[in-house]
Amino acid sequence: MFTLNKTFSLKKSEIEKKWMLIDATDMIVGRLASRIALLLKGKHKPHYTPHMDCGDNIIVINADKIKFTGKKMKNKIYYRHSEYIGSLKETTPQRMMKCFPERILGLAVKRMLGRGPMARQRFSNLYIYKNDTHKHQGQKPKILDVSSWNTKNTINKNEQV
Repeated sequence: MFTLNKTFSLKKSEIEKKWMLIDATDMIVGRLASRIALLLKGKHKPHYTPHMDCGDNIIVINADKIKFTGKKMKNKIYYRHSEYIGSLKETTPQRMMKCFPERILGLAVKRMLGRGPMARQRFSNLYIYKNDTHKHQGQKPKILDVSSWNTKNTINKNEQV
């Protein structure tokens, strides 16, 4: 006879979160951010549920060694506003790399997750560190080699403009 396929939806007790470690050395910001956003949402899992936080916890190390393609390091502008009149501030990635290199990758991932409570909850599962030391050794994170998935994910020193 004819059977109906039922839509599967995860329950909170069925969610299994893993810890993953990504080394951002010589990786391109946009390509890395899109992969991290996909992992945070949980779209790589067979039982993806849009209304549940079923993504994994991501640890990113060496955020100070990320790269931009072209002339974006000097020409790209990040804006922020405090909602007061005349308080529009702007900065470039070159200036941000001196003090807060982890914010560049954080902003890129945050903007790819969207807005709303679920996006904020998913973003809280991302841990970005400037150098190669992190405090999550107890979770035994699985190392992901994102740079080997595509040759365009990394930029060599002789290719950089």
